[in-house]
Amino acid sequence: MVRSDARENRARILAAARAAFTEDGDTSMNQIAQRAGVGPATLYRNYPSREALILDIYQDEVGLLIGSVDELLATKTPVEALRHWTTDLVDAMRKKHALGAALSPDAHKSITEQTYGPVIAAITRLLDAGKSEGSIRADAEPGDFLQLTGALWRAAPDRSQPILALILDGLQK
Repeated sequence: MVRSDARENRARILAAARAAFTEDGDTSMNQIAQRAGVGPATLYRNYPSREALILDIYQDEVGLLIGSVDELLATKTPVEALRHWTTDLVDAMRKKHALGAALSPDAHKSITEQTYGPVIAAITRLLDAGKSEGSIRADAEPGDFLQLTGALWRAAPDRSQPILALILDGLQK
């Protein structure tokens, strides 16, 4: 069982690192420790490398994204839920790409393998909700949709929503 102070330290480290990397992708581990209000030893005990910290941030973001599906489907139409969720997915993909220089090719592969299944499962739930409701085409495939989102994070930020609108228009009956 992890002590509550250890959980709090880890949460502070993640929050500080997320904020720091958003501002400057080259933030040092020592700067993150200072920002989190912990000593370097505490930081390195939790995250032995910068890569481990970045991977945990990304895993946490994907977990939040996956966990948002139920609430989105409860409060929005399936198409609007998919639009909102995809916008968040694209933001997460952009963050991962921005931090990518700090990750080894093996880490990129590992994080992709770890997140692919849960992301496909979330897309499947969103598409299935629309198919059941009759607003999304029966032949819409989660893997195809995920490939299309790759174009969104590579697009200029002001083009993401118009491109997403085209994708969603193509999915609708």
